[in-house]
Amino acid sequence: MPTYQYIAKDHLGTEFKGVYDDISDVGSLRAELTRIGYVLIEAHQAKAPAHARGRIGQQDVVAFAYKLSGMYSAGLSIIECLETLEGQAEKEALRQVVSDVRGRVEVGTSLSKAFEPHREVFSEFFVGMLEAGEAAGKLGEALEMSAVYLEKRAQLRNKIKSAFVYPVSVGVVCIGILSCLLLFVVPVFIKLYKNLHVALPWPTLILVNLSTLLRSWGIFMLGGAGAGAWALTRILKDPKVRSGWDRFKLRIPVLGKLNRLILVSRFIRPFAMLISVGLSVIDALRIAGRIAANDKMSRIADELEKAARAGNPVGRALKAHDIFPPVIVQMAASGEQVGKLPEMLAKGVDILDRDIEKSIDGLIIKLEPALTLVMGLVIGVVLMGVYLPMFDYMTHIE
Repeated sequence: MPTYQYIAKDHLGTEFKGVYDDISDVGSLRAELTRIGYVLIEAHQAKAPAHARGRIGQQDVVAFAYKLSGMYSAGLSIIECLETLEGQAEKEALRQVVSDVRGRVEVGTSLSKAFEPHREVFSEFFVGMLEAGEAAGKLGEALEMSAVYLEKRAQLRNKIKSAFVYPVSVGVVCIGILSCLLLFVVPVFIKLYKNLHVALPWPTLILVNLSTLLRSWGIFMLGGAGAGAWALTRILKDPKVRSGWDRFKLRIPVLGKLNRLILVSRFIRPFAMLISVGLSVIDALRIAGRIAANDKMSRIADELEKAARAGNPVGRALKAHDIFPPVIVQMAASGEQVGKLPEMLAKGVDILDRDIEKSIDGLIIKLEPALTLVMGLVIGVVLMGVYLPMFDYMTHIE
């Protein structure tokens, strides 16, 4: 059904703006507003979701979640919190989203339902926590935990990105130097080689052929690489291909273990937080499986959900899947025994996150000298290919 933006007034004559979806026409909207005591003044169909007209970064969402949690815990009503955050929003896209959420809340929609259309911006976890917090009467706690989780997720993501800044930079520099040599330096020596009249060794022949290929077809190769990258992103959207890629990431050499740890952390932490605010284990497993955004983990979450429905303890269910480290299984089993499953799982994930940070640091330490060596070897081979014919020519002169 279409979404309508409207202007209405309450019984005091105060005008306000809002957004209403899942309604067929303006007449139905007017009837709905009249039912809750408002008078419709103006309405028109919205063209697109607010967040589609701009990009809202992860840091923007984290800051918003902390502010909303702090103001609500201080005693402000949800509408007052949203009005304040709407006025403080620096990005127009975020302001439009908050305005949309506020309008929905003002007409009686629950906070979780108001955030539902913006699930892609605020994440599946955020909406699930709001729903659980409202149902259990722990909305303030749910908001605070959501902010903490979103911040931890952003920190981990930034940590991973930072880890790959150096290797990517070295790779770009290496490709740039090699391209400059092939485009500008090697062609000069090709003319010199023709005058020397000596047989070219295989490293030089490779350089000559690469230089000729790059100068003749470089633009087409660049366009082909761009088209290939675009095609790859489209292919990865196919569910079967995506499923295979998700499994491959967990088995890839060197990075596979790190990817498994990150995936488990991304699944267990929201699961623990969700059950801590009153959500059932079954519902928490279902939402956490979606949050993980990995086909293998989604399948595991389905199996865990079936085990929970059958009455099996969480610790025993986790132990049946080797992707979960022993510390997580043990913490789950201990938590169930003492009746503190969310707290024990949270401690287990904290240990896991420290292991992830150590793995990332160790990977950086190994990558730096390896990449420096590779870069030196590439440049060395290029220089050897350039100068070998000249050495051969000097030998013939002697």
